[in-house]
Amino acid sequence: MPHHTQIDIASNDYASLSARFQPLFDELAEESSMREQRRIMPFDEIRRLNEAGFGTLRVPREHGGPGVSIETFTRLLIDLAQADPSIAHQYRSHFGFLDSLRFQPREIQDVWYPRILAGATVGNASTEKGGNALGRLNTVISRTAEGAVLTGRKYYSTGTIFADYTRVSAGLEGEDGRCFAVVATDAEGVTIEDDWDGFGQKLTGTGTTIFEDVAIEPAGLIDRISGSSDAVHEAAYFQLILLAVLAGIAHAARRDAAALVAGRARTFNTGSGLPFREDPLIQEAVGRIAAKAYSAEAVVLHTARVLDAGIASVGGNGPATDEILQSEIAVEHAQISVPELALGAAQDLFLTVGASATSTSKNLDRHWRNAQTVATHNPISFRARAIGDYWINGTLPEGLNAIGDATKGSKA
Repeated sequence: MPHHTQIDIASNDYASLSARFQPLFDELAEESSMREQRRIMPFDEIRRLNEAGFGTLRVPREHGGPGVSIETFTRLLIDLAQADPSIAHQYRSHFGFLDSLRFQPREIQDVWYPRILAGATVGNASTEKGGNALGRLNTVISRTAEGAVLTGRKYYSTGTIFADYTRVSAGLEGEDGRCFAVVATDAEGVTIEDDWDGFGQKLTGTGTTIFEDVAIEPAGLIDRISGSSDAVHEAAYFQLILLAVLAGIAHAARRDAAALVAGRARTFNTGSGLPFREDPLIQEAVGRIAAKAYSAEAVVLHTARVLDAGIASVGGNGPATDEILQSEIAVEHAQISVPELALGAAQDLFLTVGASATSTSKNLDRHWRNAQTVATHNPISFRARAIGDYWINGTLPEGLNAIGDATKGSKA
């Protein structure tokens, strides 16, 4: 793996961290549209963020990290997503792994926290494209005389192409259950393919990763316990990061709508005759976009506070506490409302100017495409049904933790 130097972030409040990172976010925003149009993968941009310590934010104070709260981290992630949603999105895998370390034994933490503080990042390889039954995986860990090895093929490997390591969900050969294997992305037997072809979030590295008898170090084998605080928190946390990306996209739509109107001289004879920036109807349109962005962020930050309370309620990886369970409930409420707000803001952008907004050179459709791509990660109808069941019958919603082929008459 590449050599990293220790990163030190002394303050963990939003104002201090914004002063540190916002200038870099602003630089990333300048060429974000161009990178998306030309499909230039943001290797250098992500490297600069990592060198500035962005990937260390959630390392706890007691392990030498900044100890940034989930709420503060989420505010920063929204700011980053406004600048470039693909870059913000690819950090989902890294921060999901980083938060899961809080629930691991000390010997696991003592390996991974120092690596992350030195700048290492971790991608994700969980989903298989097809052929696996719901609740089971074709990717397996086998135990050999030389140690454990990993074999399989994953898709939707968000962030892996940019990362030093990737965390792989796998079954245990000859055993029930699943666990995680964390392996170096440059290890022998690992092949990463840049074959993601979605119409949005084009630069997240969400493609195929292949593992052929990849050796797993002892600290790279991590248990996964269904129903534990770790499993419930991580499912909610993974979704919170997507919601933060959506809120950032809504803010980007507001930013571009205001800039378009402020700089426009042309108008229509059917309008008021005023410049667009002074036209009350156009001002109202921009105001509605701004309100949707504001509301999306408010919902996401409230949800982040619920997750902070959940983390504060646990001291290990026992059964999920009531506070941890509230995290999933909060996230599922937000997953119904925030996508609609972000998609509405991105679509309403085209109510502020004329046909010139559809020019491919402006690339304004990327906000809708990106928001739609993020929103499709989880069927919203399933979330709405679960929340309805909760309020009617008191049934606790189940976080998303498995995708596979349906088996008749049973649910994994």
